[in-house]
Amino acid sequence: MGKLGEEYPQHVAIIMDGNRRWAKQRNMPAAFGHKEGAENFRRITRYANKIGLKYLTVYAFSTENWKRSKEEVEALMNIFQAYVDEFINKTDRENIRLKILGDMSGLSDKLRKSMNEAMEKTKNNTGLTACVCINYGGRHEITQAMQKIAEKVKLGEIEPEQINEEMIENNLYTAGIPDPDLLIRTSNELRTSNFLPWQLTYSEFYFTPRNWPEFREIDLDEALEEYKKRNRKFGGK
Repeated sequence: MGKLGEEYPQHVAIIMDGNRRWAKQRNMPAAFGHKEGAENFRRITRYANKIGLKYLTVYAFSTENWKRSKEEVEALMNIFQAYVDEFINKTDRENIRLKILGDMSGLSDKLRKSMNEAMEKTKNNTGLTACVCINYGGRHEITQAMQKIAEKVKLGEIEPEQINEEMIENNLYTAGIPDPDLLIRTSNELRTSNFLPWQLTYSEFYFTPRNWPEFREIDLDEALEEYKKRNRKFGGK
């Protein structure tokens, strides 16, 4: 696919599901699936940048994922660390801007430091903005936004009647980022799983049976072409 035109989405969100399922089908541990999933994220991110997508937001680790086994969580954190460190070393070549969305306070000091360094080094890049949701929960995001606004009311900085959608959006992790035009979920799961509940209000949804490690550039092309056929009404007739 060539450069995307105006009829295509500018912001695509992806729930990268099926890493464990893919690994189990091959009699391999979950960590193997997550590693292959991370490699595929690199592949799809580079392709999205190549075709001119403006924003790509992926669900990498939810607030609920801490319930998984200690071994699996440690493997995921090691993968995140390796990816961010690699990203720091390749920023000049990729021209991709990295943003981490989620509650970073729950992550290790080393990982937070690397993430902040990667975001700082890439903040002026002009290609794709890759948003990676780590320790992210949509309800938690909205709750935190409400707490920030409530504190301003408490301090007398704003009145309750001044609270509007724009103010709420400006206190979300995604402040300054347009809402996704298209949500893709892999592995044939048909739910949003606490992912971007505020931002996905008018997004188009696309589901595919492919597990995330086997989702390829041609699959993204098919999703983009399907989006092109949709008639987005935003609540209108």
